[in-house]
Amino acid sequence: MRAYLDYLQDILDHGTRKADRTGTGTISVFGRQLRFDLQEGFPLVTTKKLHLRSIIHELLWFLSGDTNVRYLQENGVRIWNAWADADGNLGPVYGKQWRDFGGVDQVTNLVAALKANPNSRRHLVSAWNPAELPNMALPPCHYAYQCYVADGKLSFMWQQRSVDSFLGLPFNIASYALLAHMLAAQTGYDVGDLIFTGGDCHIYLNHLEQVQEQLAREPYPLPRLVLHRTPDSIFDYRFEDFEIVDYQHHPTIKAPIAV
Repeated sequence: MRAYLDYLQDILDHGTRKADRTGTGTISVFGRQLRFDLQEGFPLVTTKKLHLRSIIHELLWFLSGDTNVRYLQENGVRIWNAWADADGNLGPVYGKQWRDFGGVDQVTNLVAALKANPNSRRHLVSAWNPAELPNMALPPCHYAYQCYVADGKLSFMWQQRSVDSFLGLPFNIASYALLAHMLAAQTGYDVGDLIFTGGDCHIYLNHLEQVQEQLAREPYPLPRLVLHRTPDSIFDYRFEDFEIVDYQHHPTIKAPIAV
């Protein structure tokens, strides 16, 4: 994960101080890309400990189409609590758009298309639905993803309009790496590259000390993902189906979430 640390340093070296919606303030650059070869290991940040339970359960929640935080809370995941209303609702956020974008189940269609026409350039899922943005508790930061098949490998790229580079991005990298592995297992391919493309890539001003602490740490070798089961449907995975093996990491670095 040296590339991720270099990305953080790039923001510190070349970023501009900007105001933002949360009132916290950021150091920001525009337009960056990171690439990970999933054959070389699972791209889990090792210079701090990540909460794997939250990463896995959130992705399963997205795939279910659910937009209420109750499932997350029942599984010890609190990352969406700050945006939920009194009943736990978030409006038509990620899961709704992935599974029901104007009546279209994009994930079901993606799996079918990857099997039937791997060379298509239309293997795309979008969460950015302008008609429903006003009803979302938080418009999607990671707003689209695309798959590409070549030489028997499935590569995966996602786009983000806004990137909390210290807290959010390591989580996003791991989540989409997990989804790439699931899609590859469901469609009979090996995994290829994982590619992140970011728009406004920023570090919040109240994360600067934490970033410097992380940059001072030396990365460990990447862990491996083991899928214990490949169900008939991508929607039938369970938390117990995933195991991260040999995850060697530095201690957690706590930082406030900008809401």
